[in-house]
Amino acid sequence: MARQLFPQNVIAVIWDFDKTLIPGNMQKPLFRHYGIDEAAFWEEVDGLEAFYRSHGSTLIARDTLYLNHLLSYVQAGKMPGLSNALLRELGGEIEFYDGMPEFMERLRKNIESDPEFAEHQIHVEHYIVSTGLRQMILGSAVAPFVTDVWASEFTELVAPPGYLESQDRLFSPDGEIKQLIYAIDNTTKTRAIFEINKGTNKNPAIDVNAKIAREDRRVPFQNMIYVADGPSDVPVFSVVEANGGRTYAVYRPGSEVEFAQANRLLEQDRIDAFGEADYTEGSHTAMWLTQTARTIARRIVRDREEALSERVGLPPRHVPDD
Repeated sequence: MARQLFPQNVIAVIWDFDKTLIPGNMQKPLFRHYGIDEAAFWEEVDGLEAFYRSHGSTLIARDTLYLNHLLSYVQAGKMPGLSNALLRELGGEIEFYDGMPEFMERLRKNIESDPEFAEHQIHVEHYIVSTGLRQMILGSAVAPFVTDVWASEFTELVAPPGYLESQDRLFSPDGEIKQLIYAIDNTTKTRAIFEINKGTNKNPAIDVNAKIAREDRRVPFQNMIYVADGPSDVPVFSVVEANGGRTYAVYRPGSEVEFAQANRLLEQDRIDAFGEADYTEGSHTAMWLTQTARTIARRIVRDREEALSERVGLPPRHVPDD
């Protein structure tokens, strides 16, 4: 008899990070720690594509250029001692939009404390998918409320030729980050969405490229809510929206430019709705996300009850004599 791999009772709220959960870029505490001019750093990053093209390069990963530029700063001695441990420590200084991270827990409790939803063991999982730095996110205030994080990762390990015979000499003697081992850009964010969808993060035996029937995927797309800030998130907005999930854009409170940007996404049918990045109780955004999660939960209940009705036959009944 066929059995489902997963009960499909998870609602996944998937968050972008920079300008979605926080007002700016997460690297701000890092620059402050080393006394680096943040504007000057990003100006250099903005010029890197033209720099590399002028020297003959044609294939350039624009979204992740800043990661190697951070390594250049470390190698040049401008960020001495930058380690993963320090990145995580500096993550604790990241300042969030009003209502975060409390909203994450409030939303989870809203769903899981409802008797109707609890009967079907429906629960909420929060995920972060970001082009930022994973260690900083893991050190931030939202980390305890998040199930998993996809973001870029450095390592202090160095694997030179012959490293298999010299495992004891792999760590950087000065403890600094040396190499980039995982990078995520605005297009490859969609891979993370499929990993959540198929349950790869929960069961490594499930390859993200494996063919898995929709009814066997851990988090169906229609159980997803994706929250982000702008045009760079269009690839994920498109994947989630096209497969029946819900999408929501946020903008910095009071910013006409960011409001117009979010409004264009709505006009282009990229998102379902948008609102200020204010997650306090009673705010438009908090209410929309809560009601959308509850709508998904009610649909899960309905689907499960219908499936039960289809699979369980009617009991024997007394047939009256003619």
